[in-house]
Amino acid sequence: MYVRMVNYVDAINQYRKSKISNRNFLVFAALVVGILAGLAAALLKTLTHHIEDFLQDGFHWQYKYYLFLVFPTIGILLSVMYVRRFIRKGKFETGLTPLLYTISKKSSRVEPHNIYSQIITAALTVGFGGSTGLEAPIVTSGAGIGSLVGRFLGLSYRETTMLLACGAAAGIAGAFNSPIAGIVFAIEILLPEFTIPAFIPLLLASATAAVVARFFYNEQLFFLVTEGWVFGSLIWYVVLACLIGLFSIYFNKAYYFNKKMFYKIKGPYQKVLAGGLFLGALVFLFPTLYGEGFITMKNLLGGNYSTVITNSIFAEYSNAQWAIILFTTVTLFAKSAATLITLGAGGNGGIFAPSLIMGGLLGFILAFSINTLGIAHVNVANFIVAGMAASLSAIMHAPLTGIFLIAEITGGYVLMVPLMITSAIAYLINRSKNKYSIYTKPLAESGELMSLEDKDSTVLNMMKVKYLVERDYLILHDADMISERLNEILSSKRNIFPVIAEDNTFKGLIYVEDVLKKGINNPNIAELTVKDMMQPSPEIIFIDESLKIVMKKMEKENAWLLPVVNAQEEYIGFVSKTAVFNKYRALLSRQADYME
Repeated sequence: MYVRMVNYVDAINQYRKSKISNRNFLVFAALVVGILAGLAAALLKTLTHHIEDFLQDGFHWQYKYYLFLVFPTIGILLSVMYVRRFIRKGKFETGLTPLLYTISKKSSRVEPHNIYSQIITAALTVGFGGSTGLEAPIVTSGAGIGSLVGRFLGLSYRETTMLLACGAAAGIAGAFNSPIAGIVFAIEILLPEFTIPAFIPLLLASATAAVVARFFYNEQLFFLVTEGWVFGSLIWYVVLACLIGLFSIYFNKAYYFNKKMFYKIKGPYQKVLAGGLFLGALVFLFPTLYGEGFITMKNLLGGNYSTVITNSIFAEYSNAQWAIILFTTVTLFAKSAATLITLGAGGNGGIFAPSLIMGGLLGFILAFSINTLGIAHVNVANFIVAGMAASLSAIMHAPLTGIFLIAEITGGYVLMVPLMITSAIAYLINRSKNKYSIYTKPLAESGELMSLEDKDSTVLNMMKVKYLVERDYLILHDADMISERLNEILSSKRNIFPVIAEDNTFKGLIYVEDVLKKGINNPNIAELTVKDMMQPSPEIIFIDESLKIVMKKMEKENAWLLPVVNAQEEYIGFVSKTAVFNKYRALLSRQADYME
């Protein structure tokens, strides 16, 4: 049945290729991906908010607010249990780093379960109070849709990557009702290269997803900002950018510190218990940390400044301006901790939305403090908006995404200049300390990051040793007699032979030149063993090493080919520079021949 379906799909693809070019066909495929990703975004937001509404307003009990101490633990626990129970064949990963790795090293093959598993786990995590965002899960879900459609239609790596990016852009567009930000996000974060033909599929997928998601879920994310900026406030926008730049550096350090701390906890349920209870305590003390936190931003943009403290146990101080400033400052750092704990404990989500919330809170603190102290009079809503854009730009190293996303979701195009200034400065401050973003640093450290600046490395990262191994070499054992294997050696088309032990571990090499020099006309040839003529290999290649390391080894030893072994140092074959260069040229040719 499966073989028949594959043959049927292949026949359809062959007929399609004869009638329509891949470039034109991608327009249709992008529309399909946009519709499906838009539905996924609407489903995720609906599920999450239904869970939130039920837990907060759906039932009434005198002491129900004490359950906020355990709600986050329950959500993360259910998420972890789902992953361990239902995702056994594939690997479940969160955040954008695995997606970037998939593009770089796995031929853009996103595991299909991500389409639904990201939605389920994110809804449970955030719905029960996990202080993280829905954007990374919906981006991964949308990317999974694009990848699956591309592979189902038999498209190439390049075209499948394009549909993957279309799905990711559609996820952002559907989640925020921001099609332009979706396009910019895909170009700035995911696509290793951008060309004009790529713009049309991205445009269609992003716009379609925004329409579909808005049809099923049309709640306005933020109030519109209509008041423009004034020249006298520019210096304060610069101050805001500097503060956010410094805060983003702190957040980066806290992110990796948190990962190390939770990495030391081996059991998944121990992580849930340790992180969940601490998170529950934070949410109980600071209710604004519950879920994504966009409700708090809505209230602050609407002028309800006491909202950050009203529903907490410190509500009696909600009319004191100093208390609002102090409590919001503490909430800012508590938000960063709550987000990182949610992710470290096993919850699913991203730092996209938390970046916006933290930036908005910092913008509010600065503007409200300026007005309270009488230093100047600034528009608080404008600074909240600028803070959100700057924070996203700095933490994710995506200034264009930050600018256009905030301009779209707040209607703040009149603030384009302040958005550009704060985003650029905050980004540069973070970049001065962190060359890579939170998402790309792990890949950069392992040499697996695709980079436009280093095209050679980008192409090499797309190649794997296991696909370049040549196995048709005559294998000699170290105990073999030269006289017994002489005919095979002389008749071989190769001039080098691997020597292995009885347990198949690699021992060394024999060169045909040495056999000719030492073996022919040697009266003691009958006594010579392979071990007697064996020479150590100048280097060995492990099957899971990157091609960059392989090429460095070859250059270091001036070797044209080297033996390949597995982790147990068992012989597998050889890799030659010829094979690497041929594959390199093929990949460059495939990239140049873009969607024609």
